[in-house]
Amino acid sequence: MKAHQEIAGGAQRLHGLDAVRGYALLLGIVYHATMSFLPGPPIWVVEDPHKSLLLSGLFYVSHMFRMTTFFLIAGFFSHMVVGKRGLKAWVKDRAKRIAVPLVVGWPILIASILAASIYGAYVMTGHIPTKPPPADPQAPPLAFPLTHLWFLYLLLWLYAATLGLRAAVARLDTRGRFRKAADAGLAGVVESPLAPMVMAIPTALAFLFCGPWRGWFGIATPDNSLIPNAQAAVAYFSAFGLGWLLHRQAGLINIFARRWRLNLALALGLTAGCLGYVGAVPRVEAFAPSPATAAYALAYSVACWAWTFAVIGLSLKYLSKESRVRRYVADSSYWLYLIHLPIVMVLQAMVVKLDLPAEVKILIVLAAAFPLMFASYQLMVRRTVVGAILNGRRAPRRQRGSTASASLTASPEPAE
Repeated sequence: MKAHQEIAGGAQRLHGLDAVRGYALLLGIVYHATMSFLPGPPIWVVEDPHKSLLLSGLFYVSHMFRMTTFFLIAGFFSHMVVGKRGLKAWVKDRAKRIAVPLVVGWPILIASILAASIYGAYVMTGHIPTKPPPADPQAPPLAFPLTHLWFLYLLLWLYAATLGLRAAVARLDTRGRFRKAADAGLAGVVESPLAPMVMAIPTALAFLFCGPWRGWFGIATPDNSLIPNAQAAVAYFSAFGLGWLLHRQAGLINIFARRWRLNLALALGLTAGCLGYVGAVPRVEAFAPSPATAAYALAYSVACWAWTFAVIGLSLKYLSKESRVRRYVADSSYWLYLIHLPIVMVLQAMVVKLDLPAEVKILIVLAAAFPLMFASYQLMVRRTVVGAILNGRRAPRRQRGSTASASLTASPEPAE
């Protein structure tokens, strides 16, 4: 175990984690951009007449792992910051960088999303809607439109749960025996090639036993209620908790770098099997309990974790050196993700009437969206108080010398 701690010290490893965090957020932008082009029943405000099975597959696969990866890294860096700065400093930092953007940003973004929705409806129908959409008769308790900011809200739940568990363990496990056993058990799991299968068990059980499960969409996005759904709570707390505990023996992440080929092969094989079973066209109905559904739930959950370990391993293997480009992407990715949804929706509406394949249209949407969002980051965020809130500091006017670890020291946790 001491070896694990010593291996973890290299700052280069943190560059890889920071890179995968940034790219996971950018993948979320691509994920939402695909939604107007999905075949099957309407699930998005903007419905393009040109559909794509390829983009449907991209939607399906990216949803498998991007948020699990994000929450694992969030847990890892959270434990790191608590260890370096102390609990009070971490709580203060999370309040500034997570709670403030949620409270301040939600009214602005919900107004922008509503405006983009009205514009999309006008483009598709030729008139501005005069009535709000009908109320959902199956709305969950405490229904609330968190939109894509749900991840911030869920992070606050995860922080609170983790702090509660941490306090309980410290009070009850005064001799540290439980923590030593937990560390040993975690090391045994991560060191085993069966790690994705072991980690998949809680998520698979949540799929099968925590209410109706729309299996094609995997982990149900907790974006419509102030009470996170059980599937998301179990899946993402498992990821956050694993990341938190991993940092206690941080050298264990080196195993992901050594085993990325195995995990990627497992992810690709299981994903192909899952898509072969459910098809590439989205299915909105809940899956009926059956042995086939149970097998699919397990395969999907294992694929989720195999993808997560594979992409983290690849990043640690090949993206561990300092790169100004990757650092800039990592720093800007939080802002880009916060603002992207209304921008993407408007651009989706603008290409609706173009007689082009869906694959070309999404390239137009992304080619317009990313430069616009990066420009807004450079001009409005990077060296302003907004950047200080989101990234923990303002970017300096000039870069002098090497800043190999500055990004991760100032921006220690994924703040999606």
